[in-house]
Amino acid sequence: MPLCEISVSLNDMTDSPTRTVDRALSLLAVVCDDGPLTLADAARAVDLSASTALRLLRTLEAQEFIRRVDDGRYAAGARMVHLGARALANDSLVSLAEPALRRVVDRTGESSYLAVRGAGETAVYIAIAEGTHSIRHVSWVGRMIPLHGSAAGAVLAGQTGPDGYVVVTQGVEADVTAVAAPIAIGGRVVASLSVVVPSYRTTESRTAEIGRALVAESRSIPAVSDVEGDTTT
Repeated sequence: MPLCEISVSLNDMTDSPTRTVDRALSLLAVVCDDGPLTLADAARAVDLSASTALRLLRTLEAQEFIRRVDDGRYAAGARMVHLGARALANDSLVSLAEPALRRVVDRTGESSYLAVRGAGETAVYIAIAEGTHSIRHVSWVGRMIPLHGSAAGAVLAGQTGPDGYVVVTQGVEADVTAVAAPIAIGGRVVASLSVVVPSYRTTESRTAEIGRALVAESRSIPAVSDVEGDTTT
């Protein structure tokens, strides 16, 4: 085992809680801003010993704020991505997406959802515009669903098909068809725009129409085009 993984300096042992939190947040910030980073690069960036950085990185990894990629470097984790997406949603994304959600309902008559990635392998619904049919999907706002086996989850996991949308039948719920399209900022998928419809009420051609409507509306959200236009990376 490398010495850096077992040695702990006297300063490490006497860190105050406030100093420990400050160091952990500094590491988290540099990994999110500049990652993926090696242990050595992360420690150097915030002027910490390798042993201190490793201890803090392991704590952050255990809480899913960061993760190890295939080559061992550290990158932003699912929980950090989730918190960032939720912050974006709370501040602007929900309000900016509301007109698109309503237009999807106007075009399809079906309930339309906005979802972001949750902790671990989940997605969470954060907004809905309810459909106009007497039999319709009612609010799942706040509910977590698995990334795998759901249309919104597939979109958030980067598995959008060549047509720009994903269709899943009888995924999270029996006798229901879900169609979802990605909302991207700066080339990164931050949310999904989806429709949930009883399977008996749709056909292959109608599902395709819903998919095209979702793609058009997801690209109409002002924050998407504004941020993409300002992106320089």
